Amino acid sequence: MRYILPFLIIVPALEIGILILAGQTIGVLPTVLMIIATGVAGAYLAKKQGLETIRRAREDMQYAQFPGDVIIDGLCILVGGVLLLTPGFITDATGFLLLLPPTRKLFKPLIYKLFKKWFNNGNLIIYR
Repeated sequence: MRYILPFLIIVPALEIGILILAGQTIGVLPTVLMIIATGVAGAYLAKKQGLETIRRAREDMQYAQFPGDVIIDGLCILVGGVLLLTPGFITDATGFLLLLPPTRKLFKPLIYKLFKKWFNNGNLIIYR
């Protein structure tokens, strides 16, 4: 939790710097069009991946299996979609990494480890 405040200050500052640099390098209009294009592509990809994840979760529950892996996929898709709708190149790159299944597999062990740490420390409580 102590890393959130610096993260919320540093990332937007970097995004602004990169956007200004991109505007100077390739022009303002191409930069704005790239931001819009990544937002549209991200929304489409998030919708497509999200619907597939919902289908997989229903299938797992239909066969009485806990959809744990699917829940982590859904979380990655949600965060990736939100990052792609946020203007900026750093957030777009991170969003695409979370949305694409091959690269999402790289993040899933880190997320599992984080949830396990929260659960063991008592920071994450599951009510039934």
